[in-house]
Amino acid sequence: MPDMDRLRRLVADPAVTLLLAREGPAIVGTTTVIVYTTPFWIKARLDEVVVDTAARGKGVGEALVKAALDIGRERGAQVAELQSGRGEAREAAHRLYERLGFRIRHTDVMRIVL
Repeated sequence: MPDMDRLRRLVADPAVTLLLAREGPAIVGTTTVIVYTTPFWIKARLDEVVVDTAARGKGVGEALVKAALDIGRERGAQVAELQSGRGEAREAAHRLYERLGFRIRHTDVMRIVL
């Protein structure tokens, strides 16, 4: 769980947009979109697409992903990427991403903790 200092830095970063989905006063979903430039692309990266269990199946995730893609387009991104876990718990999310045009890339994501 991020602390308040990290959240402040996140929302202060001009490359980052934090999206929230609300149902009344409650936050029922969130995602972050980061637009950045590499030597070959301008990319939009969607991170942490999260929807509250009670709000799943109501279009919250779809609305968040579409809004993130719109932000990417508005900022000149040529491609959008996201990383999602595997397994049965992620199947509905994967169907959503594929329906919206995402395709699985057969690469190995590597990470090192700094």
